[in-house]
Amino acid sequence: MTTPETTPPVVPALADAEELACDVLVIGGGTAGTMAALTAAEHGARVILLEKAHVRHSGALAMGMDGVNNAVVPGRAEPDDYVAEITRANDGIVDQSTVRQTATRGFAMVRRLEAYGVKFEKDEHGEYAVRQVHRSGSYVLPMPEGKDVKKVLYRQLRRREMRERIRIENRVMPVRVLTAHGRAVGAAGFNTRTGRFVTVRAGAVILATGACGRLGLPASGYLYGTYENPTNAGDGYAMAYHAGAELTGIECFQINPLIKDYNGPACAYVANPFGGYQVNRHGERFVDSDYWSGQMMAEFAAEVTSDRGPVYLKLSHLPEESVAALESILHSTERPTRGTFHSGRGHDYRTHDIEMHISEIGLCGGHSASGVRVDEHARTTVPRLYAAGDLACVPHNYMIGAFVFGDLAGADAAQYTSYEGELPADQLREAHELVYRPYRNPDGPPQPQVEYKLRRFVNDYVAPPKSGARLSLALEAFERMRAEVAAMGARTPHELMRCAEVTFIRDCAEMAARSSLARTESRWGLYHDRIDHPERDDTSWFHHLDLYKSPSGAMEFTARPVAPYLVPVEGFDPVGGPSRSLGEVHAEQVATAGAREAAPVAPSPLHAAATRRDTEASAPASPRLLRLLALAEEEPELASVQPYLADADPVVRRTAVTVLTETVPPGAGPALAGALVDVDPSVREAAANSLRELVETLPAERALREGLTAGLAGDDPVVRAAALDVLRALRLGDADLFRASLSDSGIAVRIEAVRALVSVDATADLARAAADPSREVRVTIARSLGTASGRPGDTVPSGSRPDTARAALTVLLDDPDALVRAAAYEALGGTGCPAPLATRAVAALSDPAWQVRAGSATALSAADPALAVPALAKALADPNADVRKAAVLALARHRADGEARAALSLATADTDADVRAYAARAL
Repeated sequence: MTTPETTPPVVPALADAEELACDVLVIGGGTAGTMAALTAAEHGARVILLEKAHVRHSGALAMGMDGVNNAVVPGRAEPDDYVAEITRANDGIVDQSTVRQTATRGFAMVRRLEAYGVKFEKDEHGEYAVRQVHRSGSYVLPMPEGKDVKKVLYRQLRRREMRERIRIENRVMPVRVLTAHGRAVGAAGFNTRTGRFVTVRAGAVILATGACGRLGLPASGYLYGTYENPTNAGDGYAMAYHAGAELTGIECFQINPLIKDYNGPACAYVANPFGGYQVNRHGERFVDSDYWSGQMMAEFAAEVTSDRGPVYLKLSHLPEESVAALESILHSTERPTRGTFHSGRGHDYRTHDIEMHISEIGLCGGHSASGVRVDEHARTTVPRLYAAGDLACVPHNYMIGAFVFGDLAGADAAQYTSYEGELPADQLREAHELVYRPYRNPDGPPQPQVEYKLRRFVNDYVAPPKSGARLSLALEAFERMRAEVAAMGARTPHELMRCAEVTFIRDCAEMAARSSLARTESRWGLYHDRIDHPERDDTSWFHHLDLYKSPSGAMEFTARPVAPYLVPVEGFDPVGGPSRSLGEVHAEQVATAGAREAAPVAPSPLHAAATRRDTEASAPASPRLLRLLALAEEEPELASVQPYLADADPVVRRTAVTVLTETVPPGAGPALAGALVDVDPSVREAAANSLRELVETLPAERALREGLTAGLAGDDPVVRAAALDVLRALRLGDADLFRASLSDSGIAVRIEAVRALVSVDATADLARAAADPSREVRVTIARSLGTASGRPGDTVPSGSRPDTARAALTVLLDDPDALVRAAAYEALGGTGCPAPLATRAVAALSDPAWQVRAGSATALSAADPALAVPALAKALADPNADVRKAAVLALARHRADGEARAALSLATADTDADVRAYAARAL
């Protein structure tokens, strides 16, 4: 008798392929791909978006983002400074024309995303709350509702005008880009649910498949426990290579700091703005580099393996409010299982510093510099083939860069119309064979077994520190594994997808090994550390290393000189010039250990079996709920959804709120505000969250104000806080409306009231709130008043906003809580610190609490240098490194003063890495 387990799977005939046609084919529905599809459609192109999963929740963006790492916001950073920063971080091997696109177009992209509904953090006056993480430049822009970014983008794809031009094909996995007449003309792949072969003809193809995150093997040994999104298996790298496109920088790996035994980020971009930092076991900050670059990772790795290791993420010194906020981010948007991991070990950020380690290797243009070579329009070296996002080599491009290059690719590709010739039969046969080969050998080695072995070789022979001998062994191993990869077996379309991914990983592993063998120098710190060539060699290797597939099928290399810079950077002087061909790169002869008289006998390995059972209990959905969900797919008008908002079932009402949030028909704002007074708390919470999510896109209409005001009168503090937040952001409230909430029973409500009052310049009202029983509220008052600044040190008329703010801050300088006093002094650094307050700040440099001493040093940055500089110079001897750091930053504001420069010069020898770096930078 045959069963599904024994019946051989049926290979679909090539002639039965489903053929699709479009002007622009976008492969990958993540960050860059979604933006590319939207832009191409806006330019009039017919678009097909292929996604091997489902666009609603695909890509690295699906879990959300905590913030933007590279926001060049006018007034806070300059594009040329950002370009120089990235150039230095990448040891000069940069095509500045591409990096400059992100620098100059990034802010417009932030505004575009806001128009879509993505929310970026702003202060009480509506200015972007950009934070400084690196020692030069302020580029980090938090996203309070960052978990919803993908949902917002999906909502844009489903707009009626977009649905008419963009055809989304979920569960379709391309395996090859098709080329004819020297250009891209489409792609071939298969449906990962039905197994049907699919071909697409197109005028242009945009690859946006993300990083190769599944290259090295995590320390856990779990194939999908990677730092990067594990669905990103290098698909686009392999497809671009086989299409004839050049890839570049593949020897420059992505390696990250992470939590030991838990493959989650250490979150410098999240924790550091809150005051967290990385320390060795002696509690010392040790990183001298100024960017999360390969050089910084080299310092990190050296510290981990030294007698000063282990290395820790230090959060235990932070106040409860900061730790709670970090937990909310790190245990939700970053990794939902992170809290469970720490709980299982009995660790708490308040009492334990968290041990850190180093991730497995990967390839990623957006976080290091490994990717498909592109120009400033996202064009690859194959005509009509584009690459964007982490797949493209635009160093340290991150999320905003992925959006920018998706937009560039979509705009440029939209000029082409669908290819009308015959699709290349030989390429279709090759793609068909690659996809269905595992069906022909269903009992062959399973994909997990082959993939584990392949990635173990990557760890053993390719991961830094690299050597010619180990890289040569890697090439031998990867060549042997061609046969094992070809022999994998599969019985379902899902298994076919996993087998295809292994072929991509093998291609990327070979590219990484050959590229690393070709570049005979060390560069980018830990990213390309050759122990047999330990020095950087700018004479021979101030070049991009490009690889491509030759007509004979060999992997060949070219050393391409770095083009002259658009933005000069001290220490680098590229002159361009002709490229030099390196041809193929062959493995070195690796000597063996010599003959043995008898082979050693190793014990048999023990294999532990693990089982996992997933259970899910759910009640059957009501007919009303099913009709509502069906309605959501039709882009409903408000009138169609309104009856469901009054349904007797709270699950239906909550789902109606979700539908309104996803579709945003005209009138959605007042309707959601009406749900703020629903009798069910889960509906009210959903409405509150939705209003906050959509705040950038909602019109500031009277009906919305009325609904929000009604919410303020309710019993739910979650609703009242959200109502204040939205009223403030949309400028729908006034001081009279906000003032009453200063006496609200909810701490979160009072905090929003404070922010709202500052936004309408009602700073005088805040002096009365200075006695609030909550420390958190008083700290918020102080920090909010710090945004009421003129230019530090300016003379301002009595009664002006900064003058009023300082009056309120004066009350808080006498607060019994040290953190409140610290925040008040720190705020004076923004409002200005006139003589009487400067005298108090000097005295506060002797406060027992280090936070107050650090805050008072910041206050003195805005004081008269004659008073401030001598006191700050003495503060450089403070036992607390954060106080010394604050003193250095304050002295930097006074560096025109000779005594200040002398003090900064002495601080360059400080024991703390941050203090040294900021002092050197100020000079």
